[in-house]
Amino acid sequence: MPDASTRRPVAVVIGASSGIGRCTARLLGHRGWDVVLASRSGPVLQEVARECTARGARALVVPVDVSDRLAVEDLFARAVDEFGAVAAVVHTAGAVAYGRFEDIPPEVFDRAVTTNVVGTANVARSALRLFRGQGGGSLVITGSLLGKIAVPSMSPYVTGKWAVHALTRMIQLESRALDGVHVTLVSPGSVNTPAYSQAANYTRREGRPPPPVDPPEKVARAIVRSLDRPRRERSVGLANHVVVLGFRLLPAVYDAAVGPLMSVFGLSRRPTPDHPGTVLAARPAGEAARGWWDRWGRRTVPTTAVSPAAGATASRPGAGRRRP
Repeated sequence: MPDASTRRPVAVVIGASSGIGRCTARLLGHRGWDVVLASRSGPVLQEVARECTARGARALVVPVDVSDRLAVEDLFARAVDEFGAVAAVVHTAGAVAYGRFEDIPPEVFDRAVTTNVVGTANVARSALRLFRGQGGGSLVITGSLLGKIAVPSMSPYVTGKWAVHALTRMIQLESRALDGVHVTLVSPGSVNTPAYSQAANYTRREGRPPPPVDPPEKVARAIVRSLDRPRRERSVGLANHVVVLGFRLLPAVYDAAVGPLMSVFGLSRRPTPDHPGTVLAARPAGEAARGWWDRWGRRTVPTTAVSPAAGATASRPGAGRRRP
């Protein structure tokens, strides 16, 4: 444990091996924070730890699956043992699956929802218990634009993020009486992370972020800003408010348009076999700070890039047949 006179603020970053979480850990290290790095991908977390220590941070690596409550509790215990106090917890871990509801295998649907909802509850419960005991702290939960609207072919993720938004609002209401405890929901729109190609997929077409696509560093800055200036929610994405208004005020028009728009902008033309992606197990080879998409949702790397679908075999009968 560092001497109190030289102690830097400490943040636990969950989902730190890829995308928004990885960029947040880097940014915190650059801004004078020490970090506890957590995800299922231990070897990749070691890489992130080196990126953070190069920025002057101390980094502790703790591989964890957020759906395992006891493992999450152990994560927080190890953070306290190593650093003594935790000023912030940033939760970015999530699971994505593409496909019509009835085409997604039940075990994939259930695991994705468990990761997104129960995983968030496990992290929030441990964070609030820690903050109550030490007299304060900041919790930032990463939601999504898809926690406010619905789109076809993403039922596990949309269901999970709606629940995450509801859970976060409940936590915010119930923690109002806790002095020094702040809870912020950060809701990104499309972000250039590997999540789309790492997702489970049962559509035969690789998922992609619909335009306009933001870099993950933009969301990381919003997260760190939420530690400096907590608020109920921060939305990250130029089109977010317009899309939400359309969903709420013009539901018939939205319902008629969202299917064709999803087919054109949310799914690429790159074919992919049915596969569970990272929902059931981590795939470290596909993890990185950024994905391979430009501002307009176009691929910027060759189609030979690492994908969780590479070498995948059909996960259920009839997977070799193309759907109408």
